[in-house]
Amino acid sequence: MTADDRVALTSAWPLFRLRIRSERLVLRLPGDDDLERLMAVAQAGIHLPDVMPFGIAWSTVPSPAWERGFLQHHWGLRARWTPDAWQLNLMIELDGAPIGSQSIHAERFSVLRSVDSGSWLGREFQGKGYGREMRAAVLAFAFDALGARLATTEAFLDNLASAGVSRSLGYEENGRGSLAPEGVARETQRFRMTEERWRSRPRPPIVIDGLDPCLSMFGVEA
Repeated sequence: MTADDRVALTSAWPLFRLRIRSERLVLRLPGDDDLERLMAVAQAGIHLPDVMPFGIAWSTVPSPAWERGFLQHHWGLRARWTPDAWQLNLMIELDGAPIGSQSIHAERFSVLRSVDSGSWLGREFQGKGYGREMRAAVLAFAFDALGARLATTEAFLDNLASAGVSRSLGYEENGRGSLAPEGVARETQRFRMTEERWRSRPRPPIVIDGLDPCLSMFGVEA
């Protein structure tokens, strides 16, 4: 791909130019060249073998189906994107290297102004505050840049780290749910963050680059 081709690609798909910068991290949409590096982080380990923290058990699929599924997931999110149904799967960079992924998704955002989130971090990067920082960054993006009024998330009852991040950021508990990633139903704790609660306390500043050309893709008027 030539430099001119890359300029044309980012002009047609401006999400590739979007950057959300927090104190230590950069959140951005991975290109194909990035997916191999991000895949290596996931392959190095996200959770213990006897723990499944995800609603879909994607992390334990055997090779080579795992690698193909990982790529198809990211490619599919681009292919299915519409302003009425989108999922932004952001690669998390620390000092220029990928360490995990943070996503937000929405349906009929222009009407409902609600987003949901999910994330993962490579095991070697867990327990260092990055999970909280990247969630705070994407919440700031949703509320302050896109004009969201509500953000939701959920975690299995034994996923204390994820629930701890939610509670530390000021989410309210919002009842229980159930997911069955491995064919057996497990109870989840649901959380919600309203715009009012988001604005009720000081939040770490973020910097967003490349937002304006992307707004219509989220169903937001410039």
